[in-house]
Amino acid sequence: MIDTNSNYLMTINGQATASTSTKPVYNPATKQVIAEVPDCTNEQFEAAVASSRNAFSSWSATPIEERQAIVARLGDMLEEQAGEFMALLTREQGKPAAGAEWEVYGSAAWLKAIATQSLPEEVIEDNDERKVITRYTPLGVVGAIVPWNFPLLLAVWKIAPALVAGCTVVLKPSPYTPLCDLKFVELAQQILPPGVLNCISGGDDLGRWMTAHPDINKIAFTGSTETGRHVMSSAGEHVKRVTLELGGNDPAIVLPDVDAKAVAPKLFWAAFQNNAQFCNATKRLYIHESVYDEVRDALVEFINTEVKVGNGAKEDTDLGPIQNSMQYEKVQMYFADCKNNGHKFAVGGEIDTSAEGWFVPVTLVDNPAEDSRIVREEPFGPILPLLKWSDEADVIARANDTIYGLGASVWGEDLDAVQRIGSQIEAGTVWLNEVHQYSPFQAFGGHKQSGLGCENSLHGLMEYTNWQTITLNKKGANQS
Repeated sequence: MIDTNSNYLMTINGQATASTSTKPVYNPATKQVIAEVPDCTNEQFEAAVASSRNAFSSWSATPIEERQAIVARLGDMLEEQAGEFMALLTREQGKPAAGAEWEVYGSAAWLKAIATQSLPEEVIEDNDERKVITRYTPLGVVGAIVPWNFPLLLAVWKIAPALVAGCTVVLKPSPYTPLCDLKFVELAQQILPPGVLNCISGGDDLGRWMTAHPDINKIAFTGSTETGRHVMSSAGEHVKRVTLELGGNDPAIVLPDVDAKAVAPKLFWAAFQNNAQFCNATKRLYIHESVYDEVRDALVEFINTEVKVGNGAKEDTDLGPIQNSMQYEKVQMYFADCKNNGHKFAVGGEIDTSAEGWFVPVTLVDNPAEDSRIVREEPFGPILPLLKWSDEADVIARANDTIYGLGASVWGEDLDAVQRIGSQIEAGTVWLNEVHQYSPFQAFGGHKQSGLGCENSLHGLMEYTNWQTITLNKKGANQS
C-alpha cells in the first residue's frame, strides 16, 4: 500500500526523487492547488534515461513468463488500491466517480490482459537444409508521453505492452494530471527492478528532451495532432520509432429508422463521455432529416432531465469540469465563434464564468454550416454540432471530409444499411449501433492525421519490438 494523498515524487532508478523546483496541480472543480510536484531538471532526466538504458539489458533477458507475471501483479496491486486511486483521479482530473471507476479498474484489467499476450517466433521454413524464423526483439528504452484526459489508462496502454515486450520505460505524465501516474510508478517499484519504469514530472521541455534523445528508442505519444507533428519531426532525427495516437473529429450517422427517445441517451454518451474531453468522442452528429427534429428534441430532453454537471466528488454528478484553464479558454472560443456566426443553440450556449471551477454547460449547436469551425475542428469540450442529411452518398462524403480518421459510429435498425455505410467510413475504429467499446485484444489507431501505428492487441505489442529474421543453413559452413 502507498499513500496517495501526499508526497508526490518522481521515480528515477527505483528511488523517490524530488527536485529543486515544483509545479502546482489544480483541482479543476475548485481551481484550488491540491499538490506540488517536482519540475524535473535536465540532469534528472538524463539520469532517468541512463537508468532505463542500464536496466534494459537485464530486463530484456528476463524470461517473458516472468515479465508477464510482474505486469499482471501490477494489475492486482492497482486493483487493491482502486478506491484511493479513484479518489485521486477525481481530484486531479475532475471526472465523476463512474468515470474514475471505469478508468482505474480498466487500467488494472488492461495490465492483466496484456500480460497474457506474447509474440512467438514465426517459422518461415524448416526442412533438412534450412531453417528460417522471424522473431520479435524489444526496441529498448521507451519514452511514454501521456495526456490529461485519461492519465492512468493511457499510461497503462503504453507501460503494459512495453514491459511485456522487454522494453524499459521513462513515463512523462501531463503536467495537468501527474498525480496518479507518479503514485502508480511508485507502487510499481515494490516489484519492478530499479530503472525498468521511471516517472518524471514537469513541463513541455521534458517532451522535447525525450523526442530528441539518442538513447530513447521509441516514443509512444497520445495527444493533439499538432503536437504529434512536432513529436514525429523531432523523433526523425534519430529515426526513432513512434506510435502516435492523435486527435479526432469523429462523425456519427443516424439513420431514419431510429427511435429517437431510445437512441438519444446512447448518442449523448457517445458525444459527452468524459465531458467530451475524449479523442474518440462523437464531434459531428449527422441525423437524417426525417428524424432530425425528434432526435434533437430527445437529446435536449435527456440533457435537461438526466444530466448534472458539477464537482466529480459529489455522488449525483454526471459530468465534471473542463480539466484545465488552457482548455477552458479554448472551449470558450468555440462558444464565442458560434455566437459571432449566428449559430442557433438547441440547448446550452452560455458559460457562467463566475463558477467555482472550469465548468461548461452541455451545448448542442442546431444545424450549423458544414464549413463552420464547430464542425471542421475539434473543440474537446461539451459542445456538439447537430447536422442534417438526406442522401447516403453525400453524408458519407461529408463524414470523410476531414484530416482526421480516428473513430466513427453508425446508428440504425436496417443492419444492411448500417454496415454498408460503416464500411465506407475512413476511420481506425467504426462502431455500428454501439460506441466506445475497447479491448486489450482489439487494435486501436487512427487513419490520416489521427495517428500512426496502433495500441492494444498483438499489433500494439509488436509496436514495441523489432522484427528480426534469422536464417540457418543446416549443412554447416564447410558444406556447399
